[in-house]
Amino acid sequence: MIRKKLKILAILLLLGLLLHIFSRSPSLVETYFSLGIYKPVSRCLRLISGAFPFSLGDVLYGLAVVFLLWKIPFSIYKFRKTLPRDRKTFIVSGSIKLAVGLSVLYLVFNLLWGLNYNRPGVQHELGIKPELYSKDDLIQINELLLQKVNHSREQVEAGTGLIYNFDSVIRITRKAVNRAALQMPFLSTSHITIKRSIWQWLGNSGGFTGYYNPFTGEAQVNTDYPAFILPYVACHEVAHQAGYAKEMEANFVGYLFAVNAENPAFDYSVYIDLFLYANRNLYGADSTQAIRIRKNLDTSVVNDLEELRNFMVRHQNFAEPVIRWIYSAYLRGNQQPDGLLSYDKVTGFIIGYYKKFGRI
Repeated sequence: MIRKKLKILAILLLLGLLLHIFSRSPSLVETYFSLGIYKPVSRCLRLISGAFPFSLGDVLYGLAVVFLLWKIPFSIYKFRKTLPRDRKTFIVSGSIKLAVGLSVLYLVFNLLWGLNYNRPGVQHELGIKPELYSKDDLIQINELLLQKVNHSREQVEAGTGLIYNFDSVIRITRKAVNRAALQMPFLSTSHITIKRSIWQWLGNSGGFTGYYNPFTGEAQVNTDYPAFILPYVACHEVAHQAGYAKEMEANFVGYLFAVNAENPAFDYSVYIDLFLYANRNLYGADSTQAIRIRKNLDTSVVNDLEELRNFMVRHQNFAEPVIRWIYSAYLRGNQQPDGLLSYDKVTGFIIGYYKKFGRI
């Protein structure tokens, strides 16, 4: 029995090695996976999960946790009941089973979505260079985003296009994606599936506004958070559906979606988030300039940010640093060496986009 399991493990490890070698070539990943098999596979996943009114992926995650909570104590109990002379065989067999399970998980994750971490990215498709910018560029983009934030907040306050109802966010996000795809066909995404997270209480504890489930193709949004951030969160998660795995790229593609919504609430949601990223980047280069610009935020914007800060303070707990550390390690293991700071790198994409197209 152990010999058979070892053969299965060897085959899985060989497949994993071949997949890793394939992932080392971004051009091959782009051609044969991201623009190839990923498109129909992800569409099929969304057709299945989209038929459910709740988050199918969240249910599967919940069942996986229940299984582990049963399996681990049961395995310990079974080990203690095993005769001493058979315990070595029990450990070896269990270790092989675990290795097989992890190998299958690795293969399924990458073949359903994970290989997108290795594609050249949206900067390649648009011909922009997000890594090339100066402090003056940072100051300029902060000033531009400041104007966008204040103007869009005024429009929202005037009642123009106020659509913070979640069903409306879903509907307008779908239209925004279709509009963006008319200008940039590589952003085309069909059967968009956005769900309200079942595990919002856990997201609050970990600081997660949304997440993408690669096994079901669903975009989850944590609707417990202040409503003004929801449109951009939805657009960000749909960017993951579209095959942009890295967080800075999903932030940028989410921006391309949001500005095509032609709705002030979407404009405000995306520009306030981008402003915070850009202002944080500028603070690292010139704190005086960053503070000066931030002081010019409209009072209503300041109040919104205070609401967001208070929400996060209320949900702080001992588990949050651990969750964030684990997630940061996951990002570093998937082509994002800056971990959680990878989100901030969207600033370079926005600057590169502005330099090439003259607008944000």
